[in-house]
Amino acid sequence: MIDIHNHVLYGLDDGAQDLETSIAMARAAIENGITHLVCSPHANDDYPFKPEVIAERIAELRDSIGDELTLGLGCDMHLSYDNIDDQFHNPTKYTINGKQYLLIEFPSLFIPQQISDSIYRMCAMGVVPIITHPERNPVLVENPERMVPWLRSGCLIQLTAGSILGEFGKHSEAACRSLLEKNWVDIVSSDAHNVTSRPFCMQQAHARIEQLYGVETADRLCIHNPHAVFYGEATPPRPKSRGLREDAPPKGLLGRFFSHS
Repeated sequence: MIDIHNHVLYGLDDGAQDLETSIAMARAAIENGITHLVCSPHANDDYPFKPEVIAERIAELRDSIGDELTLGLGCDMHLSYDNIDDQFHNPTKYTINGKQYLLIEFPSLFIPQQISDSIYRMCAMGVVPIITHPERNPVLVENPERMVPWLRSGCLIQLTAGSILGEFGKHSEAACRSLLEKNWVDIVSSDAHNVTSRPFCMQQAHARIEQLYGVETADRLCIHNPHAVFYGEATPPRPKSRGLREDAPPKGLLGRFFSHS
């Protein structure tokens, strides 16, 4: 499996706090059946994004664990004014492996219209935003239809493996079920922060999805789509989705063919 969202790098955010924990998390990921890992520290007001430091930490982790795990670089970008403005001036600075896919995190209390406008602009310039853990965002749990225009514009949705398993409460679990049943979900990731309270549980989430929706869906969300994201390839169209117009191509379709360099 391929995990595109986690906090395995130490000393950068509220994830791993030291190299030993980073190594333990990487080994736990391998044991959980993960072959590729996008290291995606937070990029927000509390934790500034430092690409050079991140690259150094990835190299350090790679030296410690060898080639059992393929490591990539990304970030969990909070949609603040400064981040959005910087991203527009540096389109691949925050994206996964310098390709077209970008993990985006919404504010928890209020989502202003200006953020929607920024998302449309990202899609128009060839970036494919991936909405991280909407099942844990109170605004989006209360009104998931807010995401419909974003999905039509070309955004993807990523759920947290632990949410699917009920680790973040019944409301998040129910939101996951609803989104999965609508076929709005594109990717499942761990959002792991440590090896205890926020571990990798991709294998368990894959098994739960397979039990509820079939192995094809589980593989699509945990293997095939994340693989495409990791390498900057186009993801296939979603299966027929409830609540999305199937006759209207997403406005951000060109984003799927962004430079693979």
